[in-house]
Order: sequence, then structure tokens, then C-alpha cells
Amino acid sequence: MRPVLQLPLSRDLREFTAFLWAHEIPHRVTEDENEQTLWISPRVSAERVVELYKYWEQGGDLERIEVKTGARQKQLSVAILLRLPVTVALILLSVVATLLINFGADANWLGRLSFSPFDIRGNEIYYSDLSELFAAGEYWRFVSPIFLHFSMLHILFNLLWIWVIGRRIEQVQGGLVLFGLALFSGVASNLSQYLVSGPLFGGMSGVVFAVLAYSWVWDRLHRPIFFVPPALMGFMLFWLALGYSGALEFMGLGAIANTAHLVGLVSGLIWAALMGLIRR
Repeated sequence: MRPVLQLPLSRDLREFTAFLWAHEIPHRVTEDENEQTLWISPRVSAERVVELYKYWEQGGDLERIEVKTGARQKQLSVAILLRLPVTVALILLSVVATLLINFGADANWLGRLSFSPFDIRGNEIYYSDLSELFAAGEYWRFVSPIFLHFSMLHILFNLLWIWVIGRRIEQVQGGLVLFGLALFSGVASNLSQYLVSGPLFGGMSGVVFAVLAYSWVWDRLHRPIFFVPPALMGFMLFWLALGYSGALEFMGLGAIANTAHLVGLVSGLIWAALMGLIRR
């Protein structure tokens, strides 16, 4: 995001920001000791926002400016989604893949989309090694496990953060950055988890840790554009520690792909460093 207005703290912007949200204009207001700053997406016309603010500041009635509703609002919503192809694709592929495996109940589809084909005989699981995967040319398996989820809570939690944080990355830095981050962290976390525990795992959590780590460290190495609350990053690190402690499994949340989470976190840090070097 980029700053467009610096105003005194005494200026109440609630009516104006409500107007911006009604027009689906992404923005954020930050405060320091002396002033507040209005930030907007680079894809929004700064001149138009400043013009609207001056109109409002001079007593203009914002309600007289047409707010797109009804069918037009639906068209606008579709247009916004079309500008977020990577975010939307991650969400839709997760929903489709999770329904195909029926939250893990359909062993046939699970075998097709897991990191490697497997066979359960009694209490033993038999699965292919990496050389067999390369020989078969089934390279999609290095990515496909990120779309598999095994409970409603699992998929809702992951996709919420993809929508909130992943969408911001795509809005501000473009779809290629988010696509590269999801691919890099997905392959790295899937491969690492497979080497540690075998093929029976899934979920977007490794990518979620990656997008959070990426946006958090980016704001500390460059001018802030994502504004991830430190408390959120602290919570995710606490969640990671809980997973390794075994407390989450003890609480009945099932087996946790801790390696995928940790590698996803590290992948996000690495991607932020790479993007920083590329954009110098």
C-alpha cells in the first residue's frame, strides 16, 4: 500500500473510510504520535481518493456519490475476484480436492492426490519412494497435498488466512509473488513432511505459515505494506510450539504436520529475502 493523506489525529475519518469500503476501495489508516495516515492499494487512483476527501472535507454529501449496489455490486465483486486469480485458485482447488477425498474418507482419491500412492495392509502402510515418483512422472504430487484437508475446521482455518494474508500479497505485489511463494513453500513443506512421516498428510498450513512469515518479515526489512499484527505472528509461533509439544494431539485435534509448518515458516522467510534482492 502507499500513503495518500497525512492528517491530524483529531480528524475523525470514520465516515470517509466507511464510504471507501462501500466502494470496495482497499485502504488502511495508521496512527503515530502526531498524525494519522491513509494508505491505499497501488491499484487505486490516489488522485481520485484525494479528490473525494477534499469534497467530503468541504462539506460535500458522500451519499450523493453513487455507491454501486445490487447487480452492479455483484459485477464489481466478480471483477475483484478476477484480479485475484492465485488467491481464488488456491481456495477453489482446496475445496474441490477436499470434497474429492471426502475429508480423507475416500481412499481412492486420497491415493491419487497424496504425496505418493499408498497401500494399507492391516496396520501397515506401504508407499512409493521418491525414485518411483520421478520414474512415473507424477510431479503434481509434490504440490497436491497442500489442497487436501481432513476436517471442516482444518480447511476453514487455512483458507481464512489465505484469503486475508495471501490476498493482500497478491493485491500489493502481484499474483506472481504469491504463486511463487505458494509453490516454493508447498513443495518444500510437502517434501519435508513426506521424508519425516510418509505420505498421509495434507493441508495448506505450510503455505499459511509461509505467507505470514513472508509478510511479517517484509514489513521489517522494507517500508511496511502488509501490517501483520505482531500478536498474530506470536500466536502462530505459539501454535507451532504447541504442535511440537504434542498438546494439540492430546486435545484431540489429530496428527499435526509439524515439519510442514516449520518448513513453511522458513520458506516464507527465504522468499522474503529473495524478493527483497530481486526488487532492489
